[in-house]
Amino acid sequence: MSGLDCRLSVAPMMEWTDRHERYFLRLLSRRTLLYTEMVTTGALLHGDAARHLQFDAAEHPVALQLGGADPVALAECAAMGDVWGYDEINLNVGCPSDRVQAARFGACLMAEPTLVRDAVAAMREATAKPVTVKSRIGVDDRDSYDDLRDFIACVADGGCETFVIHARKALLSGLSPKQNREIPPLHYDFVFRIKQEFPDLTVVLNGGVPSLDAAMSYLDRVDGVMIGRAAYRDPWLLADADRRLFGEPDPKALREDAVVGYLPYVRARLAEGVPLHAMTRHILGLFNGLRGARQWRRFISENAYRPGAGVEVIESALTFVVQDDAMPMRRVAVI
Repeated sequence: MSGLDCRLSVAPMMEWTDRHERYFLRLLSRRTLLYTEMVTTGALLHGDAARHLQFDAAEHPVALQLGGADPVALAECAAMGDVWGYDEINLNVGCPSDRVQAARFGACLMAEPTLVRDAVAAMREATAKPVTVKSRIGVDDRDSYDDLRDFIACVADGGCETFVIHARKALLSGLSPKQNREIPPLHYDFVFRIKQEFPDLTVVLNGGVPSLDAAMSYLDRVDGVMIGRAAYRDPWLLADADRRLFGEPDPKALREDAVVGYLPYVRARLAEGVPLHAMTRHILGLFNGLRGARQWRRFISENAYRPGAGVEVIESALTFVVQDDAMPMRRVAVI
């Protein structure tokens, strides 16, 4: 089993799960495992590594997801992730984008299980942190259960003990990344069978999980569940995760509390030159389903891009929302 508690995690999502999003989600759940966006080995070895690797200590537990195909480069980047203090190093073997395919990594690596095995082995030599793999159930015509089983068995020989499996195959031509998240049918049964056949491995189910209730319903079949865009569109679904999954008090009782808790972080990043809209885009869905949610989203969207915009935009937007239908519309005192 993995050294990290993986019962619930939020998927790595390009242009979504940046450090601002992770900090905000951590205000809602102390225990949910968070992941970075995929960071390529080239970006770390030949670019501004600090920009990609910097994160707030409050984000723990947090995993670094790497994209690449060269075991030597992946090992070097895994060591960098260790130095920066990440709790887990994850290898992306599931992204189907054209850019990723051109560099021969992501989902296309499912067709090269021995290369993935060797990469995992090299990464494990470079770090004491858990090295995990996030994959699809297959790629193109390599999409049978036997193909998946053989892939898992081969990569496990490299020392990987934790597999996060998106229960759709990837089609590398003819579908966009968005379509690859929606069109190939889900086969949760493949993931459940992997856990049965490899009981000593940690198996995490990903793909199409819409809610915390749904996630909990699968935990008698797998070790963990990873939620993706559902948590981004409606982050409040994480707010009861600590109590329900981990038996601990939830950090915030009200959505308003989460917003107020986010403000000191926003102020600090503004002082560093981060634009307000880079941080407010992650909180637009917080009040979904409540009166005033549309006005909340609209006010922030129209004002966060203005030159010099600061936390007063968030404070003003709070006046449009209420916590539930029984509560009257009121102004909120923000410190």
